[in-house]
Amino acid sequence: MSEVADANGQPVTLYVGVGITERRLDKYLAGRFSNLSRHFIQDAIRAGAVTVNGQAVKPSFKLTHKDVIDFTVPQTPRRQIEPEDIPLNVLYEDEDLIVLNKAPDIIVHPARGNKHGTLVNALAHYSSQLSSGLGEFRPGIVHRLDRNTTGVMVVTKNDPAQWKIAKQFELRQVKKSYLAIVHGTPELHADRINMPLGIHPKIREKYAIRPETGKEAVTFYEVVEAFRGFSLVHCKPQTGRTHQIRVHLSHLKHPIVADDMYGGKLVYPWQLADAEPAVEEPCIARCALHAWTLEFTHPTTEQRVSFEAPLPADMQHLLDLLRQHRKA
Repeated sequence: MSEVADANGQPVTLYVGVGITERRLDKYLAGRFSNLSRHFIQDAIRAGAVTVNGQAVKPSFKLTHKDVIDFTVPQTPRRQIEPEDIPLNVLYEDEDLIVLNKAPDIIVHPARGNKHGTLVNALAHYSSQLSSGLGEFRPGIVHRLDRNTTGVMVVTKNDPAQWKIAKQFELRQVKKSYLAIVHGTPELHADRINMPLGIHPKIREKYAIRPETGKEAVTFYEVVEAFRGFSLVHCKPQTGRTHQIRVHLSHLKHPIVADDMYGGKLVYPWQLADAEPAVEEPCIARCALHAWTLEFTHPTTEQRVSFEAPLPADMQHLLDLLRQHRKA
């Protein structure tokens, strides 16, 4: 259980116990303060909020038995989140959880230049009960979806619920599935993509297949419906890497429609109808990816629960046009 709830903004002294040998300081603190991200803890160490045996050290400092850690725990920054009246599509709610159907074009939590208009701002307005979150500016957040990915997300109202569900994500006990509309039809209608991912070597915002340095990334996919030039694909990621499904499908040469970062193109109604070019809005203006289902063990009842988010209107519109004009 995290110790941060009782030590918010206060100095804490930790005594390294028997059995701790050559453990990195940042990893040790991340285990003791589970609702602070490791990145957040590393920043705190570099800022001088942590000493070991009275000395300032680096995040990589190796701890041993009898070391004494003094940590001035940063204030949980949720007070800095400005509540904003942004509509939320709530699928389910109880004393521990809020399950949402995330809308498109909304960032999950504030970052860099995006301090307003995020899902966290909306949650701060919607509920006075949110867990500490995984790091700064993230009350309630256990996992996230890309800005233009829609679908099911779970948010936690208290820290015990957060820790239990976050642990399930860490141990890959959470089952997730996505629907994507892609260009073309994969040669294999069902397969496993096992290709490691890492930051793109030239473009910081992108990710890429990195066989030598990337982290393990596994996605199972199945073609649900094939059309002339397009497919509806059901994806089940076994790992949770950033942009994983988008990069994996692009690697197959079947990028997601309108995902311009990874090779997807905008599609217009006149194209699908094989008609003359016309001035029209695209069938969908964002990456055609939707988090469809989410299954995990409820932190209080300990029963498996499953939630499904219906396909959003823009993806349904594209699918209807494909069924009308592009039947295989």
